[in-house]
Amino acid sequence: MATTTDPAAGTDALTVVPSRFPYRTIAMGTVGSTLLMLAALGAGGILIRDPLLGHGPLSWIRYGHGRALATALLYLGFGLVVWAWVRLGRYVLDGRVGAKPVVVAAACWMAPLLVSPPLFTRDVFSYLGQGAQLLHGKDPYAFGPAELDVLPDVVVNVHQLWQTTPAPYGPLFLLVSKWLVGLTGGNMILGVILTRLVIMIGLAGVLWSIPRLVKHLGGRLPVTLWLAVASPMTVIHLVGGPHNDLLMLGFLTTGVLAMLERRPVLSVFLVTIGMLIKPTAAVALPFLVWMWAAQLPGGGPVKRFFRALLPALGVFGPVFVVGTWVSLGSMNIGWFTGMSAPQLIANWLNFPTGIGEIFYNMAHIMVDVPPSPFVTVFRSAAWVVLAIFVVRQWWLARAGGNQAVLRAAAALLAVAILAPPTLPWYLTWGFVLASAFPWDRKHLAGVVGVSVFLVLVYYPTGEQALYDWWFIGGVLAVSLYAAASLLKPDPLGLIAAWRKPESLDR
Repeated sequence: MATTTDPAAGTDALTVVPSRFPYRTIAMGTVGSTLLMLAALGAGGILIRDPLLGHGPLSWIRYGHGRALATALLYLGFGLVVWAWVRLGRYVLDGRVGAKPVVVAAACWMAPLLVSPPLFTRDVFSYLGQGAQLLHGKDPYAFGPAELDVLPDVVVNVHQLWQTTPAPYGPLFLLVSKWLVGLTGGNMILGVILTRLVIMIGLAGVLWSIPRLVKHLGGRLPVTLWLAVASPMTVIHLVGGPHNDLLMLGFLTTGVLAMLERRPVLSVFLVTIGMLIKPTAAVALPFLVWMWAAQLPGGGPVKRFFRALLPALGVFGPVFVVGTWVSLGSMNIGWFTGMSAPQLIANWLNFPTGIGEIFYNMAHIMVDVPPSPFVTVFRSAAWVVLAIFVVRQWWLARAGGNQAVLRAAAALLAVAILAPPTLPWYLTWGFVLASAFPWDRKHLAGVVGVSVFLVLVYYPTGEQALYDWWFIGGVLAVSLYAAASLLKPDPLGLIAAWRKPESLDR
């Protein structure tokens, strides 16, 4: 049995609520994710030349009415996953279920997606293309996969935007991709599945560190697991995608935990490894130095900072150099320039880009002007705002401890929102760390709405839907309904109206 506050009876009244394992909720989400997996065969990030479904009796699912049916089933599956997640969230917030059912639910919802075609993205094909470049002696930081004259089944599936674009990822992840392509060759189905399995190492790191982070940061473990592990952002974007952000997050969370547990050398080592997978992890490193400094005896915070900075650099430098050299066979730091490649993406999900586009459209009514100057100006201004915000958060974190972790999470969220581009799964960088802190129910409802919105603003094929305004209107309505459903089941009374017995003629 579990006790929970009954709002209708006052804050001091407690209602006894049966603690039951949420079998039906978990089953609902599992059915939904199974539908996602099956429908993705026709409506997801399918292969250009599919050896299984390209021809034969099941090829109809990729074309015409078959594809339309697959798309409808995919969105139905998504709806079931979100419905199950929100129901599970209400149970967690009411104290009716603990941490174990949340982990079981997340595992059941993720399992079908391990063998699914990519969902809402085609990035995994870029991972394999860049790994193929490294495998065959090409520099992924100088050219895109289009330069390869081997493995055509790998190259042809890379999105057109990234065919000639240098890799924006860390050298260690390119080494992982190289190994994967070495194992799978041109077998893209096996390549995608193995990439997911490798990325799940990051999920294991997150799962291991979250209970310990919660003890330090004051959150509730079931709520944190529900928010960071069982959410559609993790289940569908990071696993169903899949995205290497999950692998980076495993090293980031374990690194932050190591610092909280006063193991600073291990902490800097782990986060530097995370940076060698995805450079974003570097944002956390200056905050770790403050945390290290706060653990040193004597002196003021600035003096302790410099006493911590030197050993931190002593750990970071060798790990960075050796990691880069082992991965690439040389001290190739071209990945710093490669990080500018994603800036080719321009859409209003990135706030500065969206503001620039608004001003462009206002000016375009009166005079024929190109959009690029407006977007460039606001992006440049956003870089300044971002630099000021991150530096301020870093300075306010000088006391170290929990406050430094919270401000590092804020800095990671700011980078995801203000630095171009903003891609939906980028917000997990800050959310996963922030999830270990206490949360208000209304704020969690906002996270539900944002999570649903950020999955749906891309089509299942991986193409963005941000300028399909009727579609976005529907996405916004669904997101708001999902957010309200966390606060109150069936907030519009739709299910109740459907179930209400007919009372006329009685």
